[in-house]
Amino acid sequence: MEWLSLLDDHWGWLVFAALLGVGEVLLPGVFLIWVALAAAVTGLVALILPVPLPVQLLLFSALCLVSVWGGRRWYSSNPVDSQDPLLNDRTARLVGEIVIVVEPIDNGRGRVKVGDGVWSCRGPDAPAGTRVRVIGAEASVLKVELA
Repeated sequence: MEWLSLLDDHWGWLVFAALLGVGEVLLPGVFLIWVALAAAVTGLVALILPVPLPVQLLLFSALCLVSVWGGRRWYSSNPVDSQDPLLNDRTARLVGEIVIVVEPIDNGRGRVKVGDGVWSCRGPDAPAGTRVRVIGAEASVLKVELA
């Protein structure tokens, strides 16, 4: 608990904020920056007002909650555009691809070869070897049409 005495001074909070900021740069995750902001504000309050350590810790805790909540809210209303929005949506990436039926589509169900794997599919009846186009997906079942 000796390290807590370092935070009793406003410089301790400001150094803590700087370390958290460096941590955010080295380990990006858009989380530590909000805690660093709370530490910086606590340090500035400790600089301006002579508040005891327990009050500083309560202020820091409250500011952490508010800043993380505000950061999450801001990021949810202002999403970061991706260069590849379908990066983690494999089925959406397959839309438009031509694939080969490996197990005949019978009564609307069959299997198609996609790359080096085989996927379940739904679509018009087709014999094995037929080329079909992926037009969508539901969960891991591809929707296909005759190509």
